[in-house]
Parts: sequence; structure tokens; C-alpha cells
Amino acid sequence: MCPETTEGCPVPFSTRASCLYLVRHAHAGWGPDEDRPLSVRGRIAARRVAEVLAAFPIDGIYSSPARRARETVAPLAERLGLPIRVEPDLRERQLGSGPVTGFEQAVEATWSDPLFAHPGGESNAVAQQRGVAVVYRLLQHVGAHRVLATHGNLLALLLQHFDPAIGFPLWRSLTMPDIYRLSLSGAGAVATERLWER
Repeated sequence: MCPETTEGCPVPFSTRASCLYLVRHAHAGWGPDEDRPLSVRGRIAARRVAEVLAAFPIDGIYSSPARRARETVAPLAERLGLPIRVEPDLRERQLGSGPVTGFEQAVEATWSDPLFAHPGGESNAVAQQRGVAVVYRLLQHVGAHRVLATHGNLLALLLQHFDPAIGFPLWRSLTMPDIYRLSLSGAGAVATERLWER
């Protein structure tokens, strides 16, 4: 049995019988401003996110600082009467310090080598480390059911932490929004289930 620590243990002892609901933000118009709001389509989808997740015993909602992530879980927070707590380390992974030519190819390069980073950017390894630290901190209570609103790359990296077979193809398949549930059992097993339907 794992000790009550994250070191050397794939699932912390204290996370048994807990669930984590990873939410990728809904659609927002593209732009360099990280504080851009959801589009009309995104706001409609955010209400669907609330419909899906309201069926579960959610006891906490956490979000990237980005407005589009917060707005994606706002209808759920209102419905459940829960605050949205901002977690800076759920932020989008910065791909580079400036415009990147061939966005998809640039992302694929970071998945091919977890330690690789474009100039001024963040590697997959570093982004995953900060995201996983949030997960372990938020799942300290047995039976916790926590929603984490984040971004596509970080969501895929969190899933990969629990299932190393996950990689670039899953990132490519993500929709806006998207929802994955991680069920963490007392025996240390992890089950992944996609809850969002197109």
C-alpha cells in the first residue's frame, strides 16, 4: 500500500475513492488575449457542461485563471451553489514567447520530446509537473469529487500522468469543451472515462 505521499506512488493513498472531472474550456474566439470570453457557441456549451456534471456529487470547482475556463464552469458553479476557486497552475501551457508557425506541428514536437520547449515556451514535462501538483493537493480528502477547468494540452498531460499510453493523438481528438473523469480507487487503480458527447 502506498504511504500518504506522492513520491514514488502513482496515486496518493489519500485520494482513494475520489473522482476528478477534467474540463477543457468551451469555444472562445481566437485572439492573443488570454482573458477573452466564451463565444455564443461556447456559452451554450457551458450550460451543457453544467447539465452533465450536475449529476455527480461535486464538492469543489477549480479553474485556470483564464476567463474562458472560468466561464465554462460558471453555470455549474451557479447551479450547485459552489464558488469557483482559481488555480494559477491550471493555466494554459505557453507554447512559445511569440507566434509559432504550424501550430499543430509545434505542439506535436513537444509531445515527441517531453523535455523540449520552443523558445520562451514551456515543455510538456514542466507543464505536467505543475498540473499534477494541483491534482495531488486538491485530492487530499477521501471521497473528494473535484472539477478542474483547464486547457487542452494540460488536460491531456494530466491524463497521461495516470496513463502513459496517452499522447498527442488524444490531444488532437479533444473538443471544446470536453470532459474526462478520473476515478481513483482505494487499491490505487485509475479509470478514465470521457463524459462529453459531441
